[in-house]
Amino acid sequence: MSATAGRLAENVMHFARLLRAAGLRIGPDRVLDSVRALEIAGAHQFPLRRDDWYWTMSAVLLSREEQRPIFDQAFRIFWRDPKLAEKMMQLLLPKAHGTAKPEEQQSQRLTDALYAKQNPEQRESEKLELEARLTFSSREILQRMDFDTMSAAELAQARQMISQLRLPLPLIRTRRQRTDRNGRKIDVRATLRESLREGGDIIPLVRTAPRELHPPLVVLCDISGSMNPYARMFLHFLHAITNDRDRVSVFVFGTRLTNITRQLRHRDVDVAMAKVAEAIKDWSGGTRIGHSLREFNWKWARRTLGQNACVLLVSDGLDREAGEGLAEEMERLAKSSKMLVWLNPLLRYEKFEARPAGVRAMLPHVDLFLPVHNLKSLVDLARTLSEPAAKTGQEKRAWR
Repeated sequence: MSATAGRLAENVMHFARLLRAAGLRIGPDRVLDSVRALEIAGAHQFPLRRDDWYWTMSAVLLSREEQRPIFDQAFRIFWRDPKLAEKMMQLLLPKAHGTAKPEEQQSQRLTDALYAKQNPEQRESEKLELEARLTFSSREILQRMDFDTMSAAELAQARQMISQLRLPLPLIRTRRQRTDRNGRKIDVRATLRESLREGGDIIPLVRTAPRELHPPLVVLCDISGSMNPYARMFLHFLHAITNDRDRVSVFVFGTRLTNITRQLRHRDVDVAMAKVAEAIKDWSGGTRIGHSLREFNWKWARRTLGQNACVLLVSDGLDREAGEGLAEEMERLAKSSKMLVWLNPLLRYEKFEARPAGVRAMLPHVDLFLPVHNLKSLVDLARTLSEPAAKTGQEKRAWR
């Protein structure tokens, strides 16, 4: 194909561009190393087997194992399939019907990259048309649109906007000290060490100030059937938060409690969501809020709640066990945290009433009761937590 015709470096370069467009970090140094490795393997003298090409290039171009699914799909498309347009249409079909597996969803990024390579002029015109349509007015409409009523294209745009959101929490002062020229306290040990360096003639004063850190953030997200469209979007929001700051713990619950903190720490959102789907065994099932909170309070509260921790509870409050033992567990959770925020998608209705037993058991113990059903509600959440009332925790606002 390329080695015998003297186009080895050119083909490797185009393949690396495809991987880079799909999200893999591949620089010119790896492209050159890949060409040298193929030359050492003999690609410039005689045709190599497909396995030789695959393992030689993957050993040089890949840095993490989670990048291999994207590399495998790109390798099959770029080096074997001459009908790229037909292949791209096949990759688009699973996502359009909403039944794509995680690895098929990752290949959509390859589809976009290949489509840009095949039709650059058409792609540029469609991009300009999209930017013309996505004006301030359309963004406002998208921000106020309910997640449950969005189309597949609107959900994709919403996920892209969610990836840019952040959740600012005020810094807290700890007992540990850090070096600070403007600090009020003098570190005697550090001062003596600095004086010894100068022979004891000069004694420079080393001042310290309290170290400031973000408080721990703990999220408990309901993934029952009634919360399905909102939980999926909120998990994308949690992925952006988890990769933006430290000391974030995320738990999901339906009929059982599952810790997904480690899965969400993957930088690639597609890989993170695939690992989350593998870890969750009770997605879109029933809801046992009291049982799940009891398990969290007994197994995880002492590990995660401390230093003015903030807890976000995402649930509609519809409990299968009619609120049995829920009031006691909510009271314990509220006393263990600095601030307990309940995010409920049902609060978007103006005539919402606290009639279910689970809602009545939870309401007296929350500090903030806010809706979470669209992009605007997520932006309002970040703005509310940064307000002075939220910083001090003295003002408790609950729905009445």
